[in-house]
Parts: sequence; structure tokens; C-alpha cells
Amino acid sequence: MFFEVYKLMGFKCGIVGLPNVGKSTIFNALTSAGAQASNYPFCTIDPNIGVVEVPDGRLSRLNEMYKPKKLTPTVIEFVDIAGLVKGASQGEGLGNKFLGHIREVAAVLHVVRCFEDPDIVHVAGNVDPKRDIEIINMELILADMDTIEKRLNRVEKSAKSGDKKAVAEMEFIKKLKDRLQKGESVRGMEYSDEEKRILKECHFLTDKPVLYIANVSEKDIVKGNSYVDIVRSIAASEKAEVVVISGKAEAEIAEMDKNERMDYLINVLGVQEPGLNSLIKTAYKLLNLITFFTVGEDEVKAWTISGGTKAPQAAGEIHSDIERGFIRAEVMTYSDLTSLGSAQAVKDKGRIRLEGKDYPVKDGDIIYFRFSV
Repeated sequence: MFFEVYKLMGFKCGIVGLPNVGKSTIFNALTSAGAQASNYPFCTIDPNIGVVEVPDGRLSRLNEMYKPKKLTPTVIEFVDIAGLVKGASQGEGLGNKFLGHIREVAAVLHVVRCFEDPDIVHVAGNVDPKRDIEIINMELILADMDTIEKRLNRVEKSAKSGDKKAVAEMEFIKKLKDRLQKGESVRGMEYSDEEKRILKECHFLTDKPVLYIANVSEKDIVKGNSYVDIVRSIAASEKAEVVVISGKAEAEIAEMDKNERMDYLINVLGVQEPGLNSLIKTAYKLLNLITFFTVGEDEVKAWTISGGTKAPQAAGEIHSDIERGFIRAEVMTYSDLTSLGSAQAVKDKGRIRLEGKDYPVKDGDIIYFRFSV
């Protein structure tokens, strides 16, 4: 069996937070990339990048059915970005460089320290999730305010000449400015297609989806603690997700063999799977990603696409020639294939569908693309 992990371009999650909250420890456990994890601020300067397999039991089941020569999972990319500090938007703590790294990712995973440990120095002196979250959010807001001012100065000149499109954009930018001045992010609002275009051009940091990672001690993995409650309350107000994990425990789990790992998870931590699995799957969902499969004796492969992607564009992930010469997609569901036992059985039951160019691929679809070039 040849097992291959390929690099997924374009779907990056940036791991951010204050110094010494456990970002690099969590990243190391995620990717086994060995990013430096030291007890002082700014030990991470250049972002560490790791490509991580997305846990998916469906792939294991398909592997059992087809016993292919090659098995290829879908993956997601994580970027360990150095710790931000108060004043980062004005360049404190190499802030401008770090904010630039955040600008390059598609989603933000915000690690919040929710554990006490006198041996690990907190940059602000004590553990306070609310304050820590506010510091990071405010730095992102201030960075967006700088972007707003530059955009506003440019568009106001065109608006003064009577350009109606520029006038509409100026009014929209001013509304965003008011929102940011109130300490609110620009995400979570309903926008028109034209407004979405402007947002995309501006690359606002507070427009990126956010997942909060509450980093706790081992004893608080199952029930959490008062710090976690604070993070959950803040996340609820932002309609954001929260994942509770112990970076220290996950680092230890990553070093264990399979048998030791399951015993430790169940009998020591009281959980069924590593918290990182939940983190990876939640991050995948946060980016609005879904998985479809191609199967056969040579290879079983999982493919990543954005939700709503049409069949020809999904085919293009395999090869541009398939997209260009797309004729139709022969589609069966994972549940039909696994419950009926074979593709032939699915066909005999009349459960294979022929879909055209307008078909939006669904998560779990197993597809054979017909094409001609």
C-alpha cells in the first residue's frame, strides 16, 4: 500500500494568539513539524507551515472495499504565526510582519490560554481570556482601520468627481469604518455582491472566519473550566466555534504508538479521540470545504473543494483537461456504496445518477467523470 499526502494550496488556517498561549505546541502536535516552542515571546518569527491529513473514516472504509495500490487523503494547511502583542498594528513585537502573515491565510484559529502554570510566563502577567481575546481582536481591528483609511482616501477623490460607483463605495467604506470604530469586526454581516467584491479587494483581517481554541490542562479536557466558559461566551456573541483541547496532552499523544494512544485517551483523559481531530475537522468546516472521492483498484482518493462547487470545476481539481472536456458526472453516494457493497450493486439498484454542468457536488459524493478532449 502506497500512502500519499499531497499539498493543498489555497486553504490555509493561521494559528494566532498572544505569546506563550500554546500555539506552537498545538501546531507541533498537529503537524509533527517541530516548530520551536520556547518559554519567551517571539520565539516564532517566520511562520511554520504544515500540511495535515483531515481525519475521515469514510476513506478507511473505501480502502477496505477497494484495497487500492495508493490511498490519498484530503489535507488542510496550518500556519503557525508568531505571537501578537498589544501595539502590533503600530509595529510592536514585529507586529507588521505578523499581521501580514495573517492576511495571507483564509481563516484564523485563535488560541486562548485557559490554564494556570507558574512555570510558563504569561506576557500580560496573568491568565485572563477576555483580555487576551480583546488584545488580539483590537490589533486586527486597528490594522483594518489603516486599510479603511487608505481605501477611503483613494475613493473619495473619485466620488468628488461625481462617479456614482465611487460614491456608493465611499458610503459603504464609511459604514465599515463606523463598525470598526465601535470595536466590531466586519465579518458576520450580510453584504451585496458588489460589497463582497470590495471586501475581497481590501483583504480585511476581521473579515476572516474565526475558530477559538481553548487550551486547557489535562484535567479540564472533558468538563472545561471557568476560563473556557468565558471563551464560549465571547464566541457565542460572535457566532464563532470553540474547540477545547490540551496542547500539552496532544503533544504527548502525538509521540505515542497506536495502542498506547487509545489506552491513554480512554483511560487517562476520558475521551474517544484526540482533540486535534476535532480541531482539524472543525477548521475544515470553517473554510466551507467538502470532500468528494474517486475510487478504483489503482487509487482511492479524497478531493477537497469549496461547498457549492459545480461538477466541471470539481473535475478540474483532478485535471484541467477533464474540466475543459466535461461531458457528465456519474455520481453515487458514499452511503449507497457502503450499504450495497459495490458499485455494480449501486448500478443494479438504479442509484447511480448522471449529473450535468450545473450539478453542485455534495460532501461524500463518489464520482466518475466522463469527458472528451
